[in-house]
Amino acid sequence: MSARNRELMGLVPASLLVTAGFTAVFVQRQDVLSDLSLTYGALFLGLCLAAHIFLRMTLPHADPYLFPLFALLASFGLVMIYRIEEELAREQAQWFVVGLALFAATIVFLRDYRVLERYRYLIATAGIALLMAPRLPGIGGQVNGAYLGVRLGPISFQPAEFAKIAIVVFLASYLRDTRQVLVIGARRVLGLTIPPIKHFGPLLVVWAAAMLMLIVIKDLGSSLMFFGAFLALLYVATNRLSFVIAGMAMFALGAWVIGSRVGHVQDRVAIWKDPFKPELVDNEGYQIAQSLFAQADGGLLGQGFGQALLELPGGGSILPAPHTDLIYAVIANELGLAGACAVIVIYLLIAERGFKTATLARDSFSTLLATGLTAVMALQVFVIVGGVTKVIPLTGVTLPFVSYGGSSIVANFVLLALLLLVSDRARRPE
Repeated sequence: MSARNRELMGLVPASLLVTAGFTAVFVQRQDVLSDLSLTYGALFLGLCLAAHIFLRMTLPHADPYLFPLFALLASFGLVMIYRIEEELAREQAQWFVVGLALFAATIVFLRDYRVLERYRYLIATAGIALLMAPRLPGIGGQVNGAYLGVRLGPISFQPAEFAKIAIVVFLASYLRDTRQVLVIGARRVLGLTIPPIKHFGPLLVVWAAAMLMLIVIKDLGSSLMFFGAFLALLYVATNRLSFVIAGMAMFALGAWVIGSRVGHVQDRVAIWKDPFKPELVDNEGYQIAQSLFAQADGGLLGQGFGQALLELPGGGSILPAPHTDLIYAVIANELGLAGACAVIVIYLLIAERGFKTATLARDSFSTLLATGLTAVMALQVFVIVGGVTKVIPLTGVTLPFVSYGGSSIVANFVLLALLLLVSDRARRPE
């Protein structure tokens, strides 16, 4: 079976999941079967088939599993959001279509994605500007203590979702040119390898600017994603574990300094350490405490689809932000540990295919780009799932393709397009 035929067969489970999921929602709500679920399944399959035909014509050698895996996540996300609130699911479906359009546009206009190397400083500047945008008066605003969103008339979006791609492109391009001099010109100081500042300086300046803006906008989750992607790319580019150790030491020192002086970071850490503390449980700690209760209540196989208690009978929320920050807790409650682990396995498969694409790439920029894009997405999953399960402090990032959010789904479609472009070039016959 050819690669594209394998991709076509992989889209069948995604459409079946949409059909079965909506059927379960209708049965749970109305105790009746409805052919509307078949309509939703057919529409989703039609959109995926259109994207498949487009890929068959434009990227015939691309990885055959990446797009079906992303489609499976998107279908699952649509069903979960529809189960929580119908209107949000309709909006998510509209953003899914917009994301597919931008996915196709990225492939058409960036057939030779290596052209991005020429504009790396412009791309880095654009990424930092996107991070600054939520602090601009008139268009930015604060939500739950963080400056995340930008509103331009009727359109609102989270710039950090697009900034992560811009920063990864810059890091991949810059490290491609300087990876040799970073190693050859390095010196040993106290057992650590220190790269030459002349070549490492610009990299640190752009990275530090991005980190500074993320602290200013109080988006700790994105800060962790950028830092993790930075270390992953640095290790792949130089093959020096000492650079990663030095970076982690810098992170530990910075975390200690910021955690002892920045108020909102202190609050997040305090909530993470003891969300059941009496003075926290009714306010700041309520979100994470309810998340832990919901996951514990799900058990191994869950309470059943549509059975999670999200709202009080008299009004009020039992599980805050179930469609965004805590959607993983809803999954664990209704589908149990088995269902939650199945979602994690899909993300692990995506990471495996992304890193395999990096190993097959024929030039350094392609290898670093695929590594960075895969790492930043995997770290985003770790940040939100780790926060919901109390492994790390909870931060407000989305679960890619599952949580509600137009910016997230559109930006991740661009990320997928870039991965497929790299994959097609890597797998193309000589």
